[in-house]
This record gives sequence, C-alpha cells and structure tokens, in this order.
Amino acid sequence: MHDDELLPQLQQDLNLAGQLLELAEQEFEALSQRDLPRLEQILGQKQPLLAVLAQHGNQRTKLLAGKRLPATRDGLSSLFADRPDRECILAEADALEARLKDCHTANQRNGRIIRANQVAVSHTLGILRGSQDIPDLYDRRGGALRGSSNRPLSQA
Repeated sequence: MHDDELLPQLQQDLNLAGQLLELAEQEFEALSQRDLPRLEQILGQKQPLLAVLAQHGNQRTKLLAGKRLPATRDGLSSLFADRPDRECILAEADALEARLKDCHTANQRNGRIIRANQVAVSHTLGILRGSQDIPDLYDRRGGALRGSSNRPLSQA
C-alpha cells in the first residue's frame, strides 16, 4: 500500500463501517422479532464487510510499521506531517474510529440479546425434557411441589 492510497481507503472503510452499523441495527430488529431467515441473510452481508475492513486495517498497520511508526492516530499524523491533506486524513481516521466504536457497541447489544435468548431457550428445553432444574410448582393450596413428582411435558 502506498501513502497516496490511504485517504481513499479510509473513505471506503468509513462507508463500509456505515453499512455494517446499519446491518447491526437490522440485526437488532431481526433478533427482537426472532426472524432467523433474516438473521442468516444479515450475517451473509456482514461477513464480506468485516473481511474488507480487517484487510484494510492490516494494510494500514503494515504501512505504519514499515515506517517504524505506531499504528495509532499519532503514527498517521507523523507519517503525513508534511502533506497538505494531513488534516483530511486525520479527520477521516477519527470518523472511522468513531463509527467502528458505534459498530462495536451495537454488536455488544446484539450479543446480549442473543445470550438472553439462549438462556431462555435452554431453560425452556430443560422444562420440556423434565430436567432437575425446573422451577417449583404449586398445588391447589398454594404449597410448593418439588422435583421428584415432576415429569417432562411429553409424559404429562
């Protein structure tokens, strides 16, 4: 990668990260509605975006490492210290970093929903299978019945 290719690459990555953020929002909606076909479609769209973003990030890291600069904003600033488009490059890098943080936040939110759904499904399957981890049941008088008399719903 050459120095001249950095600004267009940052602009492309900013666009890709925007698409990724939109997909994360769509994923949130699909998770909320438990729309599995839509989730699969979104995953298929996310994978190539993530691959390109990772590839470009590695290229930028190699460019900076080749010049013995840290892979940080300061490294970019040093690399382009004498260029007239330095401020534009740094602004694009800052915007990309902010958008990627937004993507990370949205991904964490979606991960929490996925984990909550996994727990709920696991709990429901345990009840259906008649596992020992089923909740207390109550008799006609409101007293708790426990464990040994519980049967799977398929045998009820």
